[in-house]
Amino acid sequence: MDYKNGYVYELMDQGGPTNVMEPYFMEAVDEMMRARTLCAKANACMPDEPKYVEYLEELFGRKLDDVRILTPFICDFGNRVKFGKNVFINHSAILSASGGIEFEDGAMSAPGLRIATINHDMNERHTKYTYGKVLVKKNAWLGMNVTICPGVTIGEYAVVGAGAVVTKDVPDYAVVGGVPAKVIKYQDPKEQKE
Repeated sequence: MDYKNGYVYELMDQGGPTNVMEPYFMEAVDEMMRARTLCAKANACMPDEPKYVEYLEELFGRKLDDVRILTPFICDFGNRVKFGKNVFINHSAILSASGGIEFEDGAMSAPGLRIATINHDMNERHTKYTYGKVLVKKNAWLGMNVTICPGVTIGEYAVVGAGAVVTKDVPDYAVVGGVPAKVIKYQDPKEQKE
């Protein structure tokens, strides 16, 4: 069967499943290799060398003059990540982005962020995958070593405490922490500054 270009991404957007044994999956394999190569090149640069930003711009297909990403940095699907303005990703982030990741304006993370948008099928774990987009809304703040699981939305101005594992949506203005993350309190929206 012939598959049109982009078919694998349509399946990912629908949540899957995809099967690595099918010919359509080669398009995803090619993007993973492209992304891993560009990340390796960026990570091999000195931190003060502007060339690393050029590699990341090629990875994401956009200028990053309003986005700051510190290396080391790993992303397997650069074509599946979207950034708003003034996004900050501190070092040692790992974005498993096949299901799609979006950072809205002002989103920021401390070192060690982990985002997963893919999962293995429980029974066919070597060949079949499912997906869930992760959305980090406006001015959300992700603490050190936060893990976000597939399909989760982090609300506007939300704060995710260090070491949290987020398995469910986080409401706007919530402060969450723990494993799995739970709401600790809510911030006053009137006290937030842009």
